[in-house]
Amino acid sequence: MMTVTAIVQARMTSTRFPGKVLADLAGRPMILQQLARLKAATTITNIVIATSDDSSDDELAAVVSDAGYLVVRGSLDDVLSRFVTAMDAHPCDIAVRITADCPMLMPEVVDEVVTRFLETETDYVSNTLEPTFPDGVDVEVVQASVLREIASSSRDAAEREHVTLGVYRRPDQYRVENVVRDGEDLSGFRWTVDTPADLEFVRRVYARLGERFSMDEVLALLSAEPSLVRTQADGRRNAALDGLDTGAMKHRQR
Repeated sequence: MMTVTAIVQARMTSTRFPGKVLADLAGRPMILQQLARLKAATTITNIVIATSDDSSDDELAAVVSDAGYLVVRGSLDDVLSRFVTAMDAHPCDIAVRITADCPMLMPEVVDEVVTRFLETETDYVSNTLEPTFPDGVDVEVVQASVLREIASSSRDAAEREHVTLGVYRRPDQYRVENVVRDGEDLSGFRWTVDTPADLEFVRRVYARLGERFSMDEVLALLSAEPSLVRTQADGRRNAALDGLDTGAMKHRQR
């Protein structure tokens, strides 16, 4: 049976919102709320939090460890090497990359992307190459052996920082797929936390819906209370894909 490990990258030294991962969200640190949601994904075997060995992350490591989660510490800036450290400590066949600024992560979307990966002969599957899900519901799934290959061969700073970039920017070398949402394109919605205003939005969602909610419930809430809505006009999606020919990538995905 394949071991599917979710590796959650987290640090305290966010440029735009330092310390956000431990900010209060419905009475608990934000990262613990996100991890509780991730635990509800049925396709995940293990969850490992990959943080840095910098002293700035001591409190984060302690909070997550005290809550019963596996913690691995490594390079602050070389996030790809941090993932390899996590896979060395907790061997797996498949790595699921999750970032710790997504407290509205949807376990059903995690399961959808992982299931697509398991059902196809691919090296990498995500819902981010051609986004149709809200920003903050991002899931990337990659063969652990492929991630190790990139870590061993690449010295590109962007590939070391963005972890999976070295895979999906090489669609002629690796088998890459993208999961598109059935129905309405929701990529214009902003559900991630990069700023205090983002966190305030998420706090309002949690206050109205509790800690366990589905995407449909959030959409119904936003339809009933449109003043809550945050969009890409309130902050751009992660720029890791900037400069890549995603149109060409689409035609070579298999």
